[in-house]
Amino acid sequence: MTVTQRRGRRIMMTPAELDAFLTEQRTCRVATVSADGRPHLSALWFAWDGTALWLYSLTRSRRWAELRRDPRLAVIVDDGHDYGELRGAELSGEAVFVGEAPRSGAPCPELDAPERMFAAKYFGLDAMPHDGRHAWLRLTPDTVSSWDFRKLPQG
Repeated sequence: MTVTQRRGRRIMMTPAELDAFLTEQRTCRVATVSADGRPHLSALWFAWDGTALWLYSLTRSRRWAELRRDPRLAVIVDDGHDYGELRGAELSGEAVFVGEAPRSGAPCPELDAPERMFAAKYFGLDAMPHDGRHAWLRLTPDTVSSWDFRKLPQG
């Protein structure tokens, strides 16, 4: 993973801050590229494993179709209400499809940890409920930019 920040280094999150932030946040915005080159944004729940962002997406969605055609994506996770509270991260790279699509729960060792994290985070369960409509995307980011305006001098 490459940190791409040249400006704003003083408000950049440390690796530990970024890890904690991505672990605790619940919603991200995913940008994909339409066939005509236009960006498409959608919101998703996710799980962060310390290295990759795991996205559980509807397989009959525009996002899924666009990523099948062009796997490039960017994801924003952000938080804060007032200016001095704003913080977030942009992660970009290529989506990798993991497991069967749609996901029925067939054994897939690579999904064991992400599904446990996701089930606990969003459903309060020990095991992932499968609805036969969603499947997994993994983003191991090529680049990450982060910001935490709480690090700015308050004055």
